[in-house]
Amino acid sequence: MKIKDNFILRKVADSYVVVPVGKLTLDFNGIINLNETGAFLFGLLQKGAERDELVEKMLAEYDVERERAEKDIDKFIASVKEADVLE
Repeated sequence: MKIKDNFILRKVADSYVVVPVGKLTLDFNGIINLNETGAFLFGLLQKGAERDELVEKMLAEYDVERERAEKDIDKFIASVKEADVLE
C-alpha cells in the first residue's frame, strides 16, 4: 500500500495534517487531521508499507497489544481508503 504522491503530511503546532498538493487540490476538498499514531502510520504508508509491516512497526514503537494494534491499523487503512488517499 502506498499513499498517493500528491498528499503531504505536516506538523502544525501539536497536530498533524495531511493536505493535497498540485492538481489534486481541485478534487480533494479539505485536510485530514491525524494524531501522533496516525501520522506515524501515514509516514510508513508514504514509503509503501504493507499491513504486516505497519503492525510490527507499531508494536516496536508503542506499548500496545497486537490485537489492539491490528484493529486500529485496519480502521486506519479503511479511513485512508475511504478518503481516496491510497494508490
